[in-house]
Amino acid sequence: MTSDDSSDGGAETEKRAAGAHRGERKASHRKEESADPREEPAVTAPATPAGRSQTRPAASSRTPEPRKHLPVWQESILLLAVALGLAVLIKALFVQAFYIPSESMEPGLVKDDRILVQKVSYWFGGSPQRGDVVVFEDPGEWLGATDTPAPTGLTGLLSKVGLYPTGGHLVKRVIGVEGDVVVCCDDEGRIEVNGQAIDESDYLGPDPGVCSAPISEDLTQAGDLAETELGGESGNPDDVQGQVRPCGWSVGPIPDDKLLVLGDNRGHSADSRVHLCGIDDDYCTQSPWVDEDLVVGKVFTLIWPQDRWRWISRPEAFADVPDGPSADLLATREGKRPDELGPS
Repeated sequence: MTSDDSSDGGAETEKRAAGAHRGERKASHRKEESADPREEPAVTAPATPAGRSQTRPAASSRTPEPRKHLPVWQESILLLAVALGLAVLIKALFVQAFYIPSESMEPGLVKDDRILVQKVSYWFGGSPQRGDVVVFEDPGEWLGATDTPAPTGLTGLLSKVGLYPTGGHLVKRVIGVEGDVVVCCDDEGRIEVNGQAIDESDYLGPDPGVCSAPISEDLTQAGDLAETELGGESGNPDDVQGQVRPCGWSVGPIPDDKLLVLGDNRGHSADSRVHLCGIDDDYCTQSPWVDEDLVVGKVFTLIWPQDRWRWISRPEAFADVPDGPSADLLATREGKRPDELGPS
């Protein structure tokens, strides 16, 4: 072989090597372009002390372990405890159920009706207002033994936590508040508060008596005095001015933080009138007043029977009552105790 042939062979070998190298570069470039762009690249770990690098796959998300559930019996006990706790809290602070113990609030509330009493109205210095129907604790021997049947057994337990109506309380309507002078009655038989006659026809029972709030004759002056002693024209005690009569009496001013309450069924209600001091009583041991601290709350709804369900609100009849009695009205009560009966 000549030197020219050797030179041509070397050049041919270099061309083939260069072409192979370009082919590898193109193949590598096509491989990079065809790679899936969504594929997550491998993570390169920091170089080792020896200068080598190593790769590791990206961390995959772990599936959380399922939560363990309480057994059914434990869940039931927990739910029952929460329900009882809420019932006690609601009864103590917000709403309490009662039933009507007698016919004294008919026709609006009938014996054994179920009612709800809310306590929020009397929070933060609030107090019962004229016309409110309130539930209160016994001020002292207002209830007889037959009027206070205590729930027993399961119903007794439920009443403790507010899940059953409670007994042993009274339900009446507030007629007078502290400072008021209450007089019975005007020429139309209406009771007066601070000189303002009250139209109670919307809620009063059908048979109140000869007027809207008569008192027992046992509390009035004797009715057999002679005409000359009484100064009357006919000798009839009902015609005599200045005498305390069943429909001619007055009380007040009502002491601070006290209430005068009456039932709507005046002919069948043992309310404040029963506990007034008689005209001949030198010393009266009973009291017609209800302390505001004894008031549980205001009746706001009748819930049972279902066909008589309704809201209960303060009537408009008391809206025009003055805040206090006039000087002339106070003068008629001068020299008398607030709970001592005087003439109208």
